[in-house]
Amino acid sequence: MLEFFSLADPNVRYVVLGTIFLTSSTAMIGSLALFKKKALIGDATSHAVFPGICLAFMLTGTKCFIYLAIGAFATGWLALLLIDMITTHSKLKEDTAIALVLSVMFGLGTLLLSIIQNSGNAAQAGLNNFLFGKAAALLKDDLITLSILSLLIVINFALFFKEFTFIAFDKNFAQSIGIPVSQLEFLLTSLTVLVIVIGIRAVGIVLITAMLITPAAAARFWTDSLSKIVYLSAVLSLIAGIVGSFASYALPSMPTGPWIVIVITLIAYSSFLLAPRKGLVAKKLYQRKRQHKILTENILKLFYEIGEATGELFSNRSIDELLAHRPMQRNAFIRGMKDLQRQSLVQQKGDKWRLTGTGKNQGQQVSQRHQLWELYLTQYLKIKPDQGHEDAESIEHILTPALVKELTKLLQEDSSRRPA
Repeated sequence: MLEFFSLADPNVRYVVLGTIFLTSSTAMIGSLALFKKKALIGDATSHAVFPGICLAFMLTGTKCFIYLAIGAFATGWLALLLIDMITTHSKLKEDTAIALVLSVMFGLGTLLLSIIQNSGNAAQAGLNNFLFGKAAALLKDDLITLSILSLLIVINFALFFKEFTFIAFDKNFAQSIGIPVSQLEFLLTSLTVLVIVIGIRAVGIVLITAMLITPAAAARFWTDSLSKIVYLSAVLSLIAGIVGSFASYALPSMPTGPWIVIVITLIAYSSFLLAPRKGLVAKKLYQRKRQHKILTENILKLFYEIGEATGELFSNRSIDELLAHRPMQRNAFIRGMKDLQRQSLVQQKGDKWRLTGTGKNQGQQVSQRHQLWELYLTQYLKIKPDQGHEDAESIEHILTPALVKELTKLLQEDSSRRPA
């Protein structure tokens, strides 16, 4: 670890800095691609740059990264143009067009690579590294090119972030307030192609889409703010880049690109499971809490409604008597009763139960919320009474005091407007 993080080895320095430039720029563009629902566009573009790399090599006879990047950028843009033409001038949908262009362009690239490999040109050695990437092969000149292109992407992204945000969420609104949508979409598409081009050297054509989309997808579980998603995805990408590079350094037989993708994927799955609000675990816990709250409120309302109908609000009642009025799962009902007893909302006497004063008040509130919502549906929205009951059964558990106050005011105003 000391050898690696000291960056004393020039090769390690080039790899680490190269992955930092790559991951930061891909994460930013990937965040917008995720919100624009253009994840598959990145996959098509990454495969479409392959024939451009091969053509650039065939024309120049050298693996100079700048020449290969120009060729890759040209065919990547051509692929996006073809996808747009197919979807605009045919009945095929975008996903079908993407599949067609992706397979054809990648097949063409594979054919050109075969021609190059059989040409006897000694300079072609290592050209197939662009398929899966080889960050360890980054040189000082490659690092300079990466840094310049990454800086270009970051500057453009920062300058037009607000406009990109409008376009990502509502293109028509952006156009209505005078934003040049066509020009900015052209710029954003160019930046997307460019970020894929600079990433294929380290991560490879097959895996670059993972670096484009996965960090943003992971960040999406932690926040709803686009700006925070951009920053967080860049940080997560940076962590994946450094950890993946270290894993490759510690295990020399393991390539850097796949390690980076594995690390960011693990981060994404961890976010999916453990994020505090949107993670699967948090959602399950919240769901259980809500279900338990609904159960206990239904029990209190049941006690109150039976008591109100009989005129005996604090009478002792058996579980069988209660379940006869409203069928519920017996075991869940008993668990709910025990919890209400711990909260001093009901009391047990032998095998019977009764409401406490506090329990009666809470049961009354739930019943009133139910009646209020039914009244709102029937009087204000003109829905038939028999159709509003089921809806009120759900809504009564989520009406806050502020909403209850607002509904009461609304119904009072509606009643005052009615003729006497």
